[in-house]
Amino acid sequence: MPKLNENYLNLKENYLFAEIAHRVNDYAAANPDKKVIRLGIGDVFLPLGAGVIQGLHDGVDAQASSETFKGYGPEQGYEFLRKAVSDYYARNGVAVDPDEIFISDGAKSDTGNITDLFGAGNTILIPDPVYPVYVDTNIMCGREITYVDGNAENHFLPMPDPSVHADIIYLCSPNNPTGAAYNAEQLKEWVDYAIANEAVILFDSAYECFITDETLPRSIYAIEGAKKCAIEFCSLSKTAGFTGTRCGYTVVPKELVFAASDGTPMSMHAMWKRRQSTKFNGVSYVVQAGAAAAFTEEGMKQCRENIAYYQENARIIASMMEKKNIRYYGGINSPYIWFECPNGMESWEFFDYLLQNAQVVGTPGAGFGKNGTYFFRLTSFGNRENTIEAMERFDKLF
Repeated sequence: MPKLNENYLNLKENYLFAEIAHRVNDYAAANPDKKVIRLGIGDVFLPLGAGVIQGLHDGVDAQASSETFKGYGPEQGYEFLRKAVSDYYARNGVAVDPDEIFISDGAKSDTGNITDLFGAGNTILIPDPVYPVYVDTNIMCGREITYVDGNAENHFLPMPDPSVHADIIYLCSPNNPTGAAYNAEQLKEWVDYAIANEAVILFDSAYECFITDETLPRSIYAIEGAKKCAIEFCSLSKTAGFTGTRCGYTVVPKELVFAASDGTPMSMHAMWKRRQSTKFNGVSYVVQAGAAAAFTEEGMKQCRENIAYYQENARIIASMMEKKNIRYYGGINSPYIWFECPNGMESWEFFDYLLQNAQVVGTPGAGFGKNGTYFFRLTSFGNRENTIEAMERFDKLF
């Protein structure tokens, strides 16, 4: 009889978005005449840009000829795409060596897989509320988690407590689910804390493309000292609409070197490269060709047009919150609007109420942690007509 990983018994029965889908599907089956508008999951609506589509076609065409055919590629990603990502960082004022960039099938995979690099006994510091993957993957590993509170008092931007030690720190900015974004001074405080604790920051910047405030950093590496203590995850899911195409990248600086228990220096860059070459055969050439096209001048222009569409949706949702005098966060530097549930309702209660009375689907804040119990998330990743209609229904309901 195999000895199973019993840490799975400590997980919630259903992943948050699976539970949402279950409830919505049950409601839709019982009410086939009702139009349900889904503003819950952060899945994009608009098609890929024309430049990306052409890049994908070029990648497919290359596979049709023995002269240009690509088989197994480098696990770290093709050099042409790693260089394109490095240039993208440079345009945002941050220097990242292409050799420190690892191409993957998305930030979700890498934020989960990065746990392979860490041994038992680490102190894991995770904000609450938070993207569930950070929590669940550490529970799967049997690790103890210390939470740092994000709440209305600190604008859902928790800061480090010097009296609390941490070895591994998860940060997401702009944040999922709250939409809050750290400024440079706040991130410098986290970097200094990590260095003082000899800790690693796992920094999820999947929503950096939504930052409109030019004073806000779009990368942890805009902060002095970050390359000594931070790994950054990013994704083309929101930047270029790759939620179904799947491509992202992770930056592991070569400066990230820590001592093993016997004093042997260990490079996290070398460890991640070894892990990827062992467990990952790389993203397909076709997808990487499309991703590289997204980083061209014309490709990025098309991406920005799609992002602007979602930003206007966010403005529409935020305007309704203002009209109803509902306290909210996000919606400016983020595609998410995080708001306080009306009438003191808890978030799952409000989820059912909104679904049954307005046929609008959002995400209960409780799914992101205890500090989300009385909050709710709506996404701007819908079409314009549905977003407007959803807010009209919301207007009539409250």
